[in-house]
Order: sequence, then structure tokens, then C-alpha cells
Amino acid sequence: MAQDKKDKPSALVKAYLALYNTAQFAGWTYIFVQFMQHFVVHGQSLDTLWNRVGQTTFFFQMLAILEVVHAMVGIVPSNVSMTFLQVFGRCMIVAGAIEGTPTGQKSPGLPLALFCWSVTEIIRYSYYVAHLVLSSVPSLLVFLRYTIFIPMYPCGFLGELLCSYWAQSYIRETGKWSVELPNRFNFSFSFYYFIWIMAICYLPLFPQMYLHMFAQRRKVFGRGPAQQKPIKAN
Repeated sequence: MAQDKKDKPSALVKAYLALYNTAQFAGWTYIFVQFMQHFVVHGQSLDTLWNRVGQTTFFFQMLAILEVVHAMVGIVPSNVSMTFLQVFGRCMIVAGAIEGTPTGQKSPGLPLALFCWSVTEIIRYSYYVAHLVLSSVPSLLVFLRYTIFIPMYPCGFLGELLCSYWAQSYIRETGKWSVELPNRFNFSFSFYYFIWIMAICYLPLFPQMYLHMFAQRRKVFGRGPAQQKPIKAN
């Protein structure tokens, strides 16, 4: 739901949000350009893709944790639970399955995920910046913001699942990020089982989040062009 006039952010908050979204837009644009140069211009292989874009992808994805904070403190009208699920799931894939394992970095799902993430985020963050700094958002950008997710979200989700699957063998063999007994805290934790549980749990959550995006799309395109407002602006 769009914010009422009385709930509009202050000039300082708007400046902060504009800065944040501009930084994310620039970061994901850089990732996309590097991605295209890697495959199209230089014709390099999947094996070295993460070496090229990994640090940048990790940084800007971890930076997105701020979006959960934005929703929690109320400077954006986002659903806190939905925002948390989306950000936490992506962060787990980037930090745990890809950055944390050499096998995840070789997954055929990596280029699919990176392509879908970068295209979606470029459009999403440019839309937020336009909403914050322009009197009206260009209609083409509005259309792309609430349409591009239709192919990109399921394709990106498939890429994430493939990265998780490729990562699990390394996690199982090395016990990375797992805690075994005995230890001083009398506590055990298996990251291998945790990543499998996460993947299984996200399968039924995917349709809910996907349908939520369609609901946002209907809210926007159900209005007249002059009345279109964003559902949220991180």
C-alpha cells in the first residue's frame, strides 16, 4: 500500500533512500556489464566468472540487508516478513552456497542467477530512484518494474536452487560452518542439513512470493497512468 501524505518521508530520509538506491543501481549495473564482458566480449568460461564478479555481488547483496531495516523502522511501506524472506534467501545463496564453496561457484545455475538478479535489480533500483527524484516515473520503467519479474523470478529461483545443489557436496564433505559435538556449549549444528532444509522450505514459499508480486502488479496497473505509485521504495 502506498504511503499517505502524512507518512511521506522527510527530505533527509528521501535523500538517504535516493543515495542507497542509486548505489545499488550502480553496483548491479557494474555486475551486469562485467557479466556480459566475461561471456560475450572475452568469451571466458564459467570457471572464472565468480572471480570476476564475486566480491561486488557479495557486497551489494549483503548491503540489501538494509532493506529489512528500512521496512522495520517504517521509512518504506514494505512488508517486513516478505522483505526478510526475499533478502535472507538471496544472502544465504550468495554467502553460503556460492561465496562459501568452490563447487557453488562452478554451478550452471550461477550465470542464470546472476543474469536474472542483475537485470531485475537494475530495473528495480532505477525505478525507485526515479520515483524519489522525478515528478513522475516514465511509463516504460513502470511497465518493466512490474513485468520483468514474470520471467526473471522463476529463472533466478532455478539458478539459486542449482547453486545450492552444487554447493551441498562440498559442505557435506568438509563440514563447513557446522558445529560438532563434543564442545563446550554442548551444541551441534549441521550447515549441510540447514541448506537442504532452506531449499525445501523455499519451494512452497516461492508460489506465495511470486503471487505477491502479481498482486503488486495488479495494484499498480489497476490505477490510471497518472495515479500510478510504487508499492515500496527501498
